[in-house]
Amino acid sequence: MDSGIVINFRPSLKQFKAWEYLSDNTTTYVGYGGAAFSGKSFLLCYWLTSMCIAYPGTGWGLGRKQLTVLKKTTLLTLFKVFEECNIKNEADYKYNQQNNTITFSNDSVIFLIDTALLPSDPLFTRFGGLELTGAAIDESAETDFQAIEVLSTRLGRRLNNKYNLAAKMLETFNPAKNHVYTRYYEPYKSGIQKPGSIFIPALPSDNPSPEVPEYIERIKATGSKVTIERLIYGNFEYDDDPTALLTFDQIIDLFTNTHIQPDNNKKAITADIAMQGADKMVLTYWSGFVAEKITVIPKSDGKQVIDAIENMSSTYGVPKSRIVYDADGVGSFVGGFLQGAKAFNNGSKALNNENYKNLKTQCIYKWCERTSTGGYYIKDDRYKQDITKELEQLKRSNIDNDTGKLEVVSKDEIKKIIGHSPDFSDSLIMREFLELKQPFFFV
Repeated sequence: MDSGIVINFRPSLKQFKAWEYLSDNTTTYVGYGGAAFSGKSFLLCYWLTSMCIAYPGTGWGLGRKQLTVLKKTTLLTLFKVFEECNIKNEADYKYNQQNNTITFSNDSVIFLIDTALLPSDPLFTRFGGLELTGAAIDESAETDFQAIEVLSTRLGRRLNNKYNLAAKMLETFNPAKNHVYTRYYEPYKSGIQKPGSIFIPALPSDNPSPEVPEYIERIKATGSKVTIERLIYGNFEYDDDPTALLTFDQIIDLFTNTHIQPDNNKKAITADIAMQGADKMVLTYWSGFVAEKITVIPKSDGKQVIDAIENMSSTYGVPKSRIVYDADGVGSFVGGFLQGAKAFNNGSKALNNENYKNLKTQCIYKWCERTSTGGYYIKDDRYKQDITKELEQLKRSNIDNDTGKLEVVSKDEIKKIIGHSPDFSDSLIMREFLELKQPFFFV
């Protein structure tokens, strides 16, 4: 290649730290950023450029959820990096817009990749033919985790042994409550990061660019609290998803709403049932709208399920008519042993002719409405972190559907995001079932 090429990257301290992990032989997944204007795209583009120049014949993926967006954003940054490094079009590289490749004169290649989940390709089989040395995904929080999983299987396949290069995946992102939260932020926050995976948090204040101070002041002056917390301070606990049924503050208030007093005339038990599987059984004892006691049973057989409910009922004096249990799947047998308890069929028709997709959706909306006005108090806060994570996933879905009925994000989608069944939130939202006007056959 042209001898005039100079990789003149001047990294910030955070970028340099990330670069060290990108250069070792033990780290596979490197997450960087967690705030806007933290130098995410420049790190990504300089890393790919350097690797292509240094290692002839290698192949590198550059992905984003939508290829059209990638070309309007990340690709422009990449070309800016080329210009800074005196890497010239036609002489040092060729950009094939039809094949979405950038091929250097030393035969290294950058493949531009659309990481969107497509109905025609739900398993991302289109990645199957790729042979990559490493890859980078810009704004990976926008990309479905399954795409990242599949793409990672294509790493380490192109001259890695020749150059003694470890397979690498660099992901840059802003705060989000999805796979980047559970894969990167949570382990970082706990101080126990998983082997082979590292998160480097970076804020605008870590970026030495002279444009940054003006950007920070503008966002502080015009942005919402959520925007400021996320983009300036890198606060992962705030989510600006407009479909969310509860704000982070409303969820946190649940554990401090001491103005909600117990009501022993409205005792209740709600039971989300699981047996001998990956899911757990969650029982909640209520005194009015106060969740006084939450009991978790990791795995249980049929007798243990009945015994646990009976014991809680006896301990707190809860009549059978005030017990609600998940009657779908393994919970269907409970009614034969708890005469008078109320069966909660998630997919059954919403009550009172209200405009919800099903009963569960109706109870989720009702529970969130009461919560948003400070109407619930979770006194037993031992599972606060888990409950918070699950409640943040209660979101509107298919707003423009033809039926006009209100819907929420499915349980399967929530499982994908948090990595397990939302058993706590399932138990909590059933409390609203007892507040709905019910047909006689539910009594």
